Amino acid sequence: MSKLADALRAALNAARKAQQKDRTLVLGTILANVKNRELELGRDPTDEEVVEVLRKGIKIRREAHDQYSAAQRSDLAEVELSQVKILEEFLPPAAQPEEIRAAARAAIEAGATDIGKVMGVVMPRFKGRADGKLINQIVREELQAG
Repeated sequence: MSKLADALRAALNAARKAQQKDRTLVLGTILANVKNRELELGRDPTDEEVVEVLRKGIKIRREAHDQYSAAQRSDLAEVELSQVKILEEFLPPAAQPEEIRAAARAAIEAGATDIGKVMGVVMPRFKGRADGKLINQIVREELQAG
């Protein structure tokens, strides 16, 4: 079992004991998603695979937040945002934009000239540590500055 999944279980148990309903709900949901991932894989997921599950949960909640905000339901939007914050506690430290920028420059200097080639080099280095949209934006800026 991955250390991250164990940390999620421990946090869920602590939230239950403290009777934190919102935290218990979101952690229980994510652990169910981790269990589904485990069944898909036919083995225990690695920490990286658990991070993928967390990122997917965060993405879904951010999209819901945006939709609730657009519908002027700020009460529901705030619930989604608080759930995002709970899940973000379990993510590894995020990569700094300058670190991503340096990797993009290095890939361009090594001969990658189009967005696909640069992304192919940069994305694997920051998997689980940076949002794909941010990486794409930085790579595009570096290619234009090129």
